[in-house]
Amino acid sequence: MSSILHAILSYELASVRRSDVPTTERPRQSAVDWLTRYTAAENHWCGHMTNKRQPREKAARVRLGSYEIKKVGISRFDARDPYHLAIALTWPGYLLALLALYLSANLVFAVLFWLVPGSVANARPHSFGDAFFFSIETIGTVGYGDMYPATPYGRLIASTEIVCGLAFVAILTGLTFVRFSRPRARFVFAANPVVAMHDAKPTLMLQVGNGRPGVLMDATAKLNVLLSEIAADGRLVRRAQELRLERAHIPVFPGLWTLMHVLDEKSPLCGYDPVRVLQAEARIFATLEARDPTLAASVHDIRTYAPEDIRFGVRYRDPIAIGRDGLPVIDLRTIGIVEPDVGDRRETGWTEREEGWG
Repeated sequence: MSSILHAILSYELASVRRSDVPTTERPRQSAVDWLTRYTAAENHWCGHMTNKRQPREKAARVRLGSYEIKKVGISRFDARDPYHLAIALTWPGYLLALLALYLSANLVFAVLFWLVPGSVANARPHSFGDAFFFSIETIGTVGYGDMYPATPYGRLIASTEIVCGLAFVAILTGLTFVRFSRPRARFVFAANPVVAMHDAKPTLMLQVGNGRPGVLMDATAKLNVLLSEIAADGRLVRRAQELRLERAHIPVFPGLWTLMHVLDEKSPLCGYDPVRVLQAEARIFATLEARDPTLAASVHDIRTYAPEDIRFGVRYRDPIAIGRDGLPVIDLRTIGIVEPDVGDRRETGWTEREEGWG
């Protein structure tokens, strides 16, 4: 490209010298004009080639509730890890992928049968429908007797398809079992974290219920906050800090648990009010993990809260009542219902750490 533009520039300079422009102005005027054109053309060409060579950017979006981030340098669907891809798909996507794979395999083998007439006995000549339905019978190892492979070529293709069909059924069974057998948490999170007075101190609270009929064991909880701040050099900095819980572990989780973090001088949220929470874009991340003895497996869940979800000056209504038979009744439908914070009181359920514990 550069050599072509240099040749054009030389030609134009020679043409200008032969024109009627005064001798003292010809070279300088022509050189300035064409040097400008040459530079612009070369920059355009280089930019075009750079854009053409630049590969398409791989990116994936990650959502945590209402919070979303974009990860560059990875693809959302990685064909090198088909197992993770099959497990991560939603049920409609998983079923559609299986249907597409099943039809594609049958189409491939149907074409192989159809290309060689006479390879399938009793199939109509050049009938792709007969070849396709014979492929469906073969991949499912179902023989009705009206069509069968009649040549060595047909037997070879049919044998290959039977092996592929057995492998497809085995993989399908394994993936479906894994998807059905994955343990799922049934935690009931309050819709809003609240900041209320507890033991004469402002305390961030989050109410969580056990949505399983049984009891969960060895439950562990963590609270983290993501804050946006302006650094000394003017850059926007996002930092995540852990919020120390009054009780981060309980041995049994039958029904209700109130996570509590005191907003004292050691807290990253010390001195925060509703306005400052919005300015800092404070997002709360709550993670819970427990062991389900029925499944003999650990279950976990995560919940995120936007800045506008955090409510000040209210507290949770007590969801525990005493029934007519004298047994405590926990109404999980009332978890997260708030009322005005008119006075200090002790929360129900697992809250503070017992005195004398570490």
